[in-house]
Amino acid sequence: QVLLVESGGGLVQAGGSLRLSCAASRSIFSFNSMGWYRQAPGKQRELVASITWAGSTDHGDSVKGRFTISDNGKNTVDLQMNSLKPEDTAVYYCNGHIAPYNYWGQGTQVTVSS
Repeated sequence: QVLLVESGGGLVQAGGSLRLSCAASRSIFSFNSMGWYRQAPGKQRELVASITWAGSTDHGDSVKGRFTISDNGKNTVDLQMNSLKPEDTAVYYCNGHIAPYNYWGQGTQVTVSS
């Protein structure tokens, strides 16, 4: 069984920072890739950032230069979020891909006040 558990969400003022963590129940290297998605009320879930073990990362256009995805080389993938904006408010989900399956965490709420 694959479990992903997010932590680190909360309420922050615009311009502030938060760091989200995703702890996996197995080595992150057992996944083809991992990533962070978010879903705001009334909107579709969107990719925020992803990471593969070839040293490749990808960040969505709306977060480039503000958010950074990283891993600890063991079982955790983090998302450092700086210069937060009210439009970053959403539930953030950790994703792990082991082809052909996708695994999801339960989500963590991030709220940015103006």
